[in-house]
Amino acid sequence: QVQLVESGGGLAQPGGSLRLSCAAPGFTFSNYAMSWARQAPGKGLEWVSGINADGSDTVYTNSVKGRFTISRDNAKNTVYLQMNSLKPEDTALYYCAKSGIRIVTMRLNDYDYWGQGTQVTISS
Repeated sequence: QVQLVESGGGLAQPGGSLRLSCAAPGFTFSNYAMSWARQAPGKGLEWVSGINADGSDTVYTNSVKGRFTISRDNAKNTVYLQMNSLKPEDTALYYCAKSGIRIVTMRLNDYDYWGQGTQVTISS
């Protein structure tokens, strides 16, 4: 049974850092791309970053390039999102998502399983 369990969210100050983790048991983790998406208050779901199945390719939405880093550990069935230089506009519920294919896509419909989300709040 596929499970995606996010952790690592919380409250941080502008300019600070957080590291999100997503544990993903229940399927052959190394066969699928993974992504992070977020939903800010009153807004729609936004794809943020993705990594392909073997970790050799990463993609970011423009607003987080140079600040966020996605990575994965296929031995631990875990994907990470290191978030640095955080801004108030990064405040959102962050979701981990499993793709149905090996390569990264930015289309939310390509992702077949989603976690429950972890809240990130950036405020002074």
